[in-house]
Amino acid sequence: MTERWPRWHGPVVAGVDGSEASLRAVRWAAAHAAGEGTDLRLVHAIGSAEFFPGGAIAPSTELFGLLEQESNALLDQARTAALEIVPHLKITQSSTTEPAVLALIAESRTARCVVLGGSGRGALAGVLLGSTTLTLSAHAHCPVVAVRGRDRPDAPVVVGVDGSELSNLALGCAFAQAARRDVPLVAVHAYYHADSHRPDQREQPELVELAERRVLDGWLSRWADLYPHVDVEPEVVCARPRECLLKRSEDASVLVVGSRGRGGFTGLLVGSTSHAMLHYAECPVMVVRPQPD
Repeated sequence: MTERWPRWHGPVVAGVDGSEASLRAVRWAAAHAAGEGTDLRLVHAIGSAEFFPGGAIAPSTELFGLLEQESNALLDQARTAALEIVPHLKITQSSTTEPAVLALIAESRTARCVVLGGSGRGALAGVLLGSTTLTLSAHAHCPVVAVRGRDRPDAPVVVGVDGSELSNLALGCAFAQAARRDVPLVAVHAYYHADSHRPDQREQPELVELAERRVLDGWLSRWADLYPHVDVEPEVVCARPRECLLKRSEDASVLVVGSRGRGGFTGLLVGSTSHAMLHYAECPVMVVRPQPD
């Protein structure tokens, strides 16, 4: 069965904070925008609230002017870094006084994806730490990419598949990434016996694995007609998803996961598993959000 491709439109949005991690994310975003045939939008949160918590005292005109000047300088630096990767890329840039996560969620409404560095400083510091990244991953209106680990542009794309509808959407994004990069796709379906109370899953592991493989094959077939030239490697493993995906990320160009799942991937973006993906993956991580109506 041929699926309708997830249609996120608009530019690739990159969060800017002046750190080296942020500049790396901007470079990744520039290459991604060029590959997608779209524009790049750079966003920096001035973060006046950092200097005046609670907004009880507004910054003086002079101080705000300095903050705005610094913001423009950081955006220009990011623009230069992007143009070094794609010289003729169309780029827009914007400063905002909104909290970073709120600004990025708002930008995600009209974005193809939002790209962030694996760590940062300033107004965007902590975007990939703790609750802020969970908020963005839970409320963004498009995929969110955390650029971390090593760059392996010729390595396979790895996707976690659990049979949920959102996992199917992530699978579509992964197929598209593999096709654009002209690399293989590794589709990982991990299941764990302890997650089930059914006796046959403990006593007949061969039958369970066969059934799980059929599930994976069924989901892969949904996209095969759209991407016939993508070389797919299905992987069915009786193990915890966290370990499987982290291991596979060691030799991947990008790791694609849904923002929530079921079965073997339940809780993928809750607690320790989420932190494992976003903090310890050895490649960029794309978190796919539900497709807007």
